[in-house]
Amino acid sequence: MSPDHPFDEASTARAALDGDGTLTEWNEGARALLGWTAAEVLGRPAAELVADGGLAPVAGLGGDRLGGTLTLRHRDGRTLPVWLLAHPRPDGWLVVSPRHTEPLAPGDPLNHVDLIQSPCAMAIHDDQLRLRRANQAMTDVLGLPEERLRGLRPTEMSDLPHTHELERHMLQVLASGHSTHVGTYVPVGADRKIDAWLARMAPITEAGGRVLGVSVAAHDFTEQYLARERLQLVNEASVRIGTTLDVTRTAQELTDVCVPALADFVSVDLLDPADGGDPPVRVSPPVTLRRSAHRSVHAGTPEALVKPGDTDSYPAESPQAKSLLTGRTILATLPDRDIDEWLSRDRPRRDRALEYGVRAGMCVPIRARGTTLGIAVFARYRRPDSFTADDALLAEEITAHAAVCIDNARRYSRERETALALQRSLLPRTLAHTAAVAAASRYLPAARAGVGGDWFDVIPLSGMRVALVVGDVVGHGVQASATMGRLRTAVRTLADIDLAPEELLTHLDDLVVRLSEETGGGDGSPEVGATCLYAVYDPVSRRCTMARAGHPPPMLVAPGGEPKEIELPAGPPLGLGGLPFEAAELSLAEGTLLAFFTNGLIESHTRDEDTARRMLLQALARDGGPGDGSLERTCDRVLHTLLPKDDTACDDVALLLARTRGLPASQVATWDIPADPALVAPVRKQVLDQLGDWGLSEASFTTELVVSELVTNAIRYGAPPIRLRLIHDETTLICEVSDTSHTAPHLRRAKTWDEGGRGLLLVAQLTQRWGSRHTTEGKTIWAELALLEDE
Repeated sequence: MSPDHPFDEASTARAALDGDGTLTEWNEGARALLGWTAAEVLGRPAAELVADGGLAPVAGLGGDRLGGTLTLRHRDGRTLPVWLLAHPRPDGWLVVSPRHTEPLAPGDPLNHVDLIQSPCAMAIHDDQLRLRRANQAMTDVLGLPEERLRGLRPTEMSDLPHTHELERHMLQVLASGHSTHVGTYVPVGADRKIDAWLARMAPITEAGGRVLGVSVAAHDFTEQYLARERLQLVNEASVRIGTTLDVTRTAQELTDVCVPALADFVSVDLLDPADGGDPPVRVSPPVTLRRSAHRSVHAGTPEALVKPGDTDSYPAESPQAKSLLTGRTILATLPDRDIDEWLSRDRPRRDRALEYGVRAGMCVPIRARGTTLGIAVFARYRRPDSFTADDALLAEEITAHAAVCIDNARRYSRERETALALQRSLLPRTLAHTAAVAAASRYLPAARAGVGGDWFDVIPLSGMRVALVVGDVVGHGVQASATMGRLRTAVRTLADIDLAPEELLTHLDDLVVRLSEETGGGDGSPEVGATCLYAVYDPVSRRCTMARAGHPPPMLVAPGGEPKEIELPAGPPLGLGGLPFEAAELSLAEGTLLAFFTNGLIESHTRDEDTARRMLLQALARDGGPGDGSLERTCDRVLHTLLPKDDTACDDVALLLARTRGLPASQVATWDIPADPALVAPVRKQVLDQLGDWGLSEASFTTELVVSELVTNAIRYGAPPIRLRLIHDETTLICEVSDTSHTAPHLRRAKTWDEGGRGLLLVAQLTQRWGSRHTTEGKTIWAELALLEDE
């Protein structure tokens, strides 16, 4: 004995055996019991110490322990019946036998400690921690009667780790004389189910204060422990389930939370939505469900018969169909007659259940807002215990939370698909082909925030010019997409009357203000907001005029030059009202690349905006230049460079790339026209000669009539100077007549006896388009003639 280990080793006979039954430990108590010294028995088979027939009484005691009375051989030749208790070890067995089993003497101080008849398990240990007394509740916990355990220390009653921890604390009580309590989790019974115990240890002292022993009172708080575990699991589910608005991911989160905490295998099967996007209201067997997610304690979930994304059919007698149709949780412990009958007709499922030894199952309907969405199936085969009513309540609580998250994700997905369909219908399906630019575009909806109000457009204008537009409506969802459609239509309408970029943005700003008023702000803050960039490029002059309303400035890559950001006056966002917009004009070399984009391309939670702009410039610097498909490849490279690889962009992205073209001077002819009606005939002659030089004689008749009418109107109603310009490319011939009057003509239907008023009607009938636009000097009347007949 020692102060730290005050045990009389001779009070208990202890021996250890390896896996082959060879003795590896022999203490003084074993020598005192059988007379053999350690040197005489160590390394010899333990069976040599057992008399013939002595093994028969040994029996299992639960918890892998063995116990019984064996007849052993004493060194002097005698045979002794000895009660032995054996504990399994990783390398063999520990065998003990108490040598002090006599009841307490009447004068023993420990005999005066009262053990009440209480459901609380109580025991008395002496100053060497040998058990001296135990009540019935304690012996029930230990699994042996008091007379079989009396004289043993805790680590001799059980060799499990928690017992060593208890003995260590009991030693502290002996040494300090102070009480303590210890929580422990003990596997009890043959099924090794974990019970939670709180052991309260107090010193037993005599009148003089000397510590005589330790009293132990063990309180079973398994129910409280399980309640706390259930509460913790519910709390974990509330945090881990529903982190995204994705149905499949949410279903997977449900299975991840419940395995292995609640079950060894969990699957989530959902009803396919009906035509309206909602789950069917009425379901009849057999029920067809689609596997959304599953999880198992085995890697790869080998026990699952259905892969995620596949469907399976469940007949009326299956627990899945019963739970889905009745809306109630169904518990089952195998074997079960109804389930056996169902599995007898589903051999693959039956074989898989037998292979993995499924012991218990539970089906919980997934319901949210009065609608049944599917079923969650829980199974146990590694855990020996069946599902209880408390397990069902826990599963229902977690599944109810997951059901709301799944329904939210389903509704969001449906709204997102609706918004995306609306967005796609409002965006141009293909970009207009013009002689001014070659263009390519991309639109990507946000992965998390949903479809937004980003848009782009390429709008052909008169005089071979083209308008390039990109915009962004604040917000996401159907409302943002609808607002985007209204703004895009407004831009096209305003562009058709050839407004200058800054004037167009002013009108668009007024429209956004009215939209905000219609949606009802009331507090002065705009309900609708947007940004926009509008540019007009003229391939004849090769000049581009731009203006922006709070939108990111575009990028420019000149042929053979370095990419750079175009410096433009910022302009206020649309919807503030009353603030001016400014335009800037640039001269662009033929083949210049222009990049227009929304802020979703350069805004990211992983890097700052300046870094993103540098990355964009670097991606544009690798543009392949003029050639088939080069703009498409540049679009893909830009998106690949700037957007996250894990598809977690927080805003939608619109990208529009345009490479400028120039119209050669040889395809443009200009004449200054004197304000004399008598000179119209010579002008017609010059036009016919020019058409002959261009090889467009087939258009001479129509062109001559159009030029005659437009020039005559300008001389008659306009103000000098008057200028005639012809422009053509491969498909179109444009006639333009400009003067300094700001009065625009209008088409009217002449009466029977009117001598005039039929000129513009004739022009409208002979051309594919005509119109007028205001300039700083006056106005221009134009008409387009198609050079290629429709096939």
